[in-house]
Amino acid sequence: MSAIASSLAQQIARLIQAEGLAEGDALTERSLAARFDVSRSPVRGALRDLERAGVLRPADRDGYRLADPAAAAALAVAPTEPDEDEAVYLAIARDRLAGQVPDRISENALLRLYGITRPRLQALLRRMSKEGWVERLPGNGWRFLPVLTSMETYRQSYTFRQAIEPAALRDPGFRANVPDLTRHLDQQRRLVAGEVLAISAVQLFQINSDLHEAIAQCSGNAFFIDALRRVNRLRRLIEYRLTVDREQARLRCAEHVRILELVLAGRTADAADEMQRHLAALGPIKAPTALPDTLPV
Repeated sequence: MSAIASSLAQQIARLIQAEGLAEGDALTERSLAARFDVSRSPVRGALRDLERAGVLRPADRDGYRLADPAAAAALAVAPTEPDEDEAVYLAIARDRLAGQVPDRISENALLRLYGITRPRLQALLRRMSKEGWVERLPGNGWRFLPVLTSMETYRQSYTFRQAIEPAALRDPGFRANVPDLTRHLDQQRRLVAGEVLAISAVQLFQINSDLHEAIAQCSGNAFFIDALRRVNRLRRLIEYRLTVDREQARLRCAEHVRILELVLAGRTADAADEMQRHLAALGPIKAPTALPDTLPV
């Protein structure tokens, strides 16, 4: 099966498992395309692959019915081959956090270290630059920017966020960007419905940090907005090193849904209180005091 179909097939299998679907339950191209926010063509390919795997059987029109819940459960937990570029991206993040990549380095040195082609490396470096943890130097060199490197500073980032994010919601200039927040709400609801089980840790971090920044942007206060962006940039690499508890992540996304619903209902004071509780609970979960102060290599 193609890489896209394979990924979607496993996401559908995880959705079947997460929602406890039983033999005979219906699935359609239309509903799955809406759930995963993709066109119907890749969903069609994924459904055919699931049929060949014995998970589904054809039904009327564009529909299928669940044929074997056990086969879906097996596919849901099957290991997947990581995207090669994503694997290199995470390797650079890991090595940078471990101090194995210097502050300044040439493209040639990175090519020797990671064994990929120059166009692919340049694409990864452009992505890292956009995310704010590397910048180009004159010539073909790159400089890695400061990031959080200890669990203590990581814990402090959550204390700081508890101070600024609820305050952004309480800012007198707060004006909800309804279309943008509605888009984030739909995305968070899909995560709660099962997508959180399938996406990568990198994707999950990006989606959730974008959500928090979108709420802060509604304050119109440049200091809150800039401060949160800087914190998210600094904590990015530590987030990539942490093991994601998917069920905990689902609960946190449900809290995001509640916060967004309150904001869109005009109840920003209640949303600020929910944000305070959300961040206060999240810090100890993400950075428990039992963890060592410095991350292992």
